[in-house]
Amino acid sequence: MAEAGAAGELESVRVTRILRDDIVLGRRMPGSRLVERDIAAELDVSRLPVREAIRTLVAEGVVVARPRTWAVVREFTRQELQDFGEVREAVETMIFVFAAQRRTAEGVARLRAVYEQEFAAAEAGDVEAARIAATRFHEVAAHLAANDTIFEMVSVFTTRLRWLFGQHDDLVETAEEHRVILEAVEAQDAAALRELIPQHTMNSVASAARRLGVDPASP
Repeated sequence: MAEAGAAGELESVRVTRILRDDIVLGRRMPGSRLVERDIAAELDVSRLPVREAIRTLVAEGVVVARPRTWAVVREFTRQELQDFGEVREAVETMIFVFAAQRRTAEGVARLRAVYEQEFAAAEAGDVEAARIAATRFHEVAAHLAANDTIFEMVSVFTTRLRWLFGQHDDLVETAEEHRVILEAVEAQDAAALRELIPQHTMNSVASAARRLGVDPASP
């Protein structure tokens, strides 16, 4: 029985990862139904790990559970995008300023390697790879900030952060923004980052709004 339990736990982790990536990368769009039996058949698992995965994603804020019907991928409103963008702007500015102030040669090299992966994927038109690398760019910066409290804060809404970063279609432009941010980190230019990050955040929210058909400027 213990082996079966352990196997079930591993299956739920795998199913959660697959569904999370599908949502974050736009394979399952907001409003899409998550039907347990269909997902179980698709992934060749029982319905239990699918049910557990959906519960996890509800807790992470990207799936909405609807009693007596199907769970659905969360549809973000204009106000929710704006609210999340405001929080992200404040936290991300702190992250990149601290990353710049505490930068090391090894840390900058890690950040540059991720940017180069993103740029190469963007130029090649590899949408998923570019979006994954764009998300990774911010994750690496969070590590380089070397502040456990901020890292814990970010981990609470990391899936929603990944989702927001994954909505852009202007792949090369986003990579170019990351190049400028990278150079500011390398130069330890905190003043520049305090201007760059809010604009970068605004652009990300606008991209997400366009992709979802939400007017970010509407009342």
